[in-house]
Order: sequence, then C-alpha cells, then structure tokens
Amino acid sequence: MLTEAKVDNLLAIKELDKYWQENDIGLFPHQVETVDKVINKMNGRAILADEVGLGKTIEAGMILKEYMVRGDVESCLILTPASLGFQWWQELTHKFQIDCFNNRKGKGWHYFNVIISSLDKAKREPHCNYIYDRGFDMVIVDEAHRLKNSKTQNWKFVNQIPTKYMLLLTATPIQNDLKELYNLVGLLKPDLFGNYSKFKDNYVKGKHKVQNLNDLQDDLSKVMIRNQREEIDLNYTDRKVKLISLNLSKKEEELYNGITNLVKEEYKRCVNANKSIFHLLTLQREVCSSSFAVSQTLDKMAKSESYTSIQNRLKDLFELSRSITENQKMKIVEEILSKTEGKAIIFTEYRATQQYICYHLYKKGYKPVVFSGKLRDNQKEWAKRQFMKNGDVLVSTEAGGQGINLQFCNTIINYDLPWNPMKVEQRIGRVHRLGQDKDVLIYNLSTKNTIEEEIINLLDKKINLFKSVIGGLDLIVRDGVDKSFGSDILELLIESQDNEELEQNLEEYGEKVVH
Repeated sequence: MLTEAKVDNLLAIKELDKYWQENDIGLFPHQVETVDKVINKMNGRAILADEVGLGKTIEAGMILKEYMVRGDVESCLILTPASLGFQWWQELTHKFQIDCFNNRKGKGWHYFNVIISSLDKAKREPHCNYIYDRGFDMVIVDEAHRLKNSKTQNWKFVNQIPTKYMLLLTATPIQNDLKELYNLVGLLKPDLFGNYSKFKDNYVKGKHKVQNLNDLQDDLSKVMIRNQREEIDLNYTDRKVKLISLNLSKKEEELYNGITNLVKEEYKRCVNANKSIFHLLTLQREVCSSSFAVSQTLDKMAKSESYTSIQNRLKDLFELSRSITENQKMKIVEEILSKTEGKAIIFTEYRATQQYICYHLYKKGYKPVVFSGKLRDNQKEWAKRQFMKNGDVLVSTEAGGQGINLQFCNTIINYDLPWNPMKVEQRIGRVHRLGQDKDVLIYNLSTKNTIEEEIINLLDKKINLFKSVIGGLDLIVRDGVDKSFGSDILELLIESQDNEELEQNLEEYGEKVVH
C-alpha cells in the first residue's frame, strides 16, 4: 500500500492533485515508490527497468515534474525513438502539465527548456554540438538499451552531455551479456563498478554466466529499479499463449530445402574464400516467414554481380518462390481471426510478408491497417487511430513492438518470431499493460522441420541470465523463449548434416547457455 510518508515527500503530487482529480489521472503505488526512491536515495540518476507496460514513462515524467516543482531542474532533454516523440509530448503535457517542445526538425536547441528529440537526430552534427554547448539539468533516454555498447556513437553522445540528473528507461538492460549492463551503469555512476576488468573479475563467469550474484544485485539496487507484475498489488489479466506448429506445403518445403542446401554449400565455399555470406544467411530466416519475403531477396541477389557463381540457382529458387501464391501460415491466421472477438495485431519482421498479409486479408473482407518504421510520426499516430476506430487487424513490423500503447486490443499473432525474446516481450507489452481489462491471447506460429521450429524449442535458454540478474520475464513462448542467437545458431544449422544432428547440436548449445 502507498504510505503517507511517500506522498509527503513529493511536492508535485500536491501541486497536481486538483488537476488529476478533475481529469481522472493518478499514479499507482509502485510508481510513487519508484519516484521517491530515485529522487531521495539515488540522487536522480537511475535505470528504470520495469517490465513492459508498468509505466516507466509515467515514472520518468513524475520525477521530472518533482524536480521542476522543487526548483532543481529547469531544462530537460528527452531522447526517444522518433516514433515515440509525440507520445512523450502527450504524456508530459496532459498528465503533468509540463510545457515541452517536440523537436522533430532539430531546431531551437537553446530556446526551449524541455525538449523531446529522437536520439538519432540529436547525436548528429550540428545538433550534438548545440546540446554539448548548452547542457541540460536532466537527460532522459527512452529505450535505453540502445546505449548498451560503449563503442557506439549513441553511448558516446549521451555520455558527453553535461547534466546533473539522468534517467535511462529500458525493460531489457541485458540483451546478450553483462557488459551491456556495465555500460549502462557507466553512464550514470561510473565509480560503482570501476573499470571493466574489475567488474569482469567480480561478476562475470562466462559470456552468459554470472558469479557473486547477490553482490551484483546489491550493487544494482543502488542504481536500478525493476518493478514486476507478480510483485505489485495490481489486478493484472493473464496471458494465454499457444504455440501452433504447422506443416509447409510441398512447394514451400521444396523452397526451404533448396535454400538450406544452397546456404550450406556457399557457407563452406565462402569460409574457405574468406567471404561474407550475410545475405545468404538472411534467406534462411526469410523463407520461414513467407515465400514473399524470401522472393524479394532472391531476386536482388540473382541480379547482383556478387553472386554470379550461383546466379542460375538463385533464379530457379526465385521462380519457385514466385509460384507459391499462398502460404500455410496464412491459412492458420484466417482460422484464428475467424474465432477472434474484437481486434487483433499481427507481427512480422519483414515488409514483404506484411504486404502479403494485408493484401490477403483485404481480399477476405477484413480491414487491415499497416504499421511500419517507414511511416512518419504523424502517419503512425493516424494508423493507430484508424486501427482503434475502423480497423479489424493491425499488421505491424517490429516498429509496432516499441512504445505504442494498444491495450484496447487483446489478441496478438506472431506470424514469425524474432530470435530475441525481449522483442517478443515488447510486442506483447503493447497490449498487456496497465489498463488492459481482458486476458491477452498470444498465438505463435512455427513451421515444422525448419530452423524456426528448432529455435522456438530452444528459446528458454539464454533468458536465464536475464531472469537471475534483472528479474523475471513473463511467459512469452510456450515450450521456450530466447534472446539473440545470431551467428552461433546459423553455424550449427550449416554444420549439421541432417535434422537429427541439428536437433542434437542445438540441444548441446542450449545446455552450454544454461550451465
């Protein structure tokens, strides 16, 4: 329960009380606890790592408002993905009565006190120079896992901004290994862990293993707050997850096997020739999504001078992919939608698959709405409103898995799954969040006898590092979930002679990750 002591510590609650009552706005107890702790125990420098949907943006807005009421903060720079700028402006303006400027064009760095900008724009010249010259009392970075690598321009830019207070917002402070967490903490309190060599000696046992866990968690508690659904007193609805395995059609299976054999042969040849086969490996993932996704890539590669030695095989595979006019996954989607009450969201990683899904559903009488990273900010807001008012289905690429709030919908179909479970969690977090009053139904599609099926069966391995250090992750994929496997998995695919050997190699890999 919320204690009077916490409320008394926060002047902004008293200032906003009348406005909130008139507009039916308020904070949950865990949010007030977070604000109090960040300000009164962490000196305004913290990682807000709540699980997706628990209100990190609200917590950050309240912290900013409290400092402004106290007179400690006059200027603040909020760095977000470009697609979230308008949403931040809405939250700060309507919930906290903070006058702010959404700086989409990169102008007026010295003329406004509270500025919202995309990280991608702000880090570039001349914008970064204006920011360094001015400095800000507070810096807030949303989706802060983009700062996980200290060698990147993102990290170096944020580290160089003159500021007293800093908030990093991310539900996934670890995505691959502990060094990412070390780099985030280094932006806030570089003295907490010392140099990386010392940190590694104290806490890193292996790439995906941790030692002295209790000591690490004690240190993290000085700089990071993570609220979890299971720990807070809220009536959260359930997640009901169903993994649907399906057989490819004969032509789809022929296409998959043809691409798999080509990838294996070229991998061996290119390794010997010391050449990159990145695009060939991409085919392996695209073909599990849809024939339409892989068709575009095959066409480009067949026309490229880089692949003259296999040009004829690429053309043959391209023609085969063109002959497939309907994918088996689409039939499953139709079955799901026929039983769905209300609206649904379909996620895919590929634009070509997205276009196919939309075209197919439109022909069947549905009203699909497209959401992708190619839309401008105002177009994304329009798409969201169209979906809310008139659309049946929102068909989204990964751009829809970040930041936007869609709790008026409770059905998600993962047409294809990313190999990073944090991205899956972000997708689900769009609908399973504060304000959702229905159970969330999650359907994950998987093609049998493919690398996609093997990956999904392994998807619970590397997540153990995250769960032990940061805190639990909700059920995402029945029978397993994972982060980013990348080249390790692809090498296993290529080196395995058949499905049986692949399954054995993947199982051994999974054991290494866990233990």
